[in-house]
Amino acid sequence: MNRVIVYVDGFNLYHGLKDKHARKYHWLDLETLATSLLRPGQTLVQVRYFTARIRNQPASERRQNDYLSALAAHCPNIQIVEGRFQERLSICRSCHASWTTYEEKETDVNLALAIAQDAALDRFDTAILISGDADLRPALRVARELGGSKRIIVAFPPRRRSDALREEADACFTIGDAKIRNAQLPEKVMLKTGLLIERPAYWRGR
Repeated sequence: MNRVIVYVDGFNLYHGLKDKHARKYHWLDLETLATSLLRPGQTLVQVRYFTARIRNQPASERRQNDYLSALAAHCPNIQIVEGRFQERLSICRSCHASWTTYEEKETDVNLALAIAQDAALDRFDTAILISGDADLRPALRVARELGGSKRIIVAFPPRRRSDALREEADACFTIGDAKIRNAQLPEKVMLKTGLLIERPAYWRGR
């Protein structure tokens, strides 16, 4: 059986979904989606989801916390790998006013290290990368060099693509709308603590 690990670039996927479908498909069951991408003779070993916790946006933080908790409870084969948001001071060149913004850090590095390490340690036969971020091309190249005969497949999120990734991968495709629509978490997810988490109302419509 061909072993598959699916690597999910969380922010690239999120923004692709947002650009095409607004917010109605954010309650995404990543394990179901990953399974739908497999071909006959393949088995899903793990889904590795790379993201970072939002800062200083209370409503968004609550939705993200609920989503990550629901994912962890509902998807037994998922690993959530967190980067971070770093404060950055922005200054207006015209009026010299300043304000604090947040820049996502470490997610790409974590993903790149994971796929290269997993290839070197023979943890998969096929890697599926869900991303359209060209910055990940070197990671695919290293994984191929370390893994020998490993296959690297790129699954582009909606409204995301990269010629650089296309050139590096053994194959690539865009994830279809039907696969996303059919891979939604239950409206309510029970945690091990007994707490019931519901899909955020904000994510039920456009």
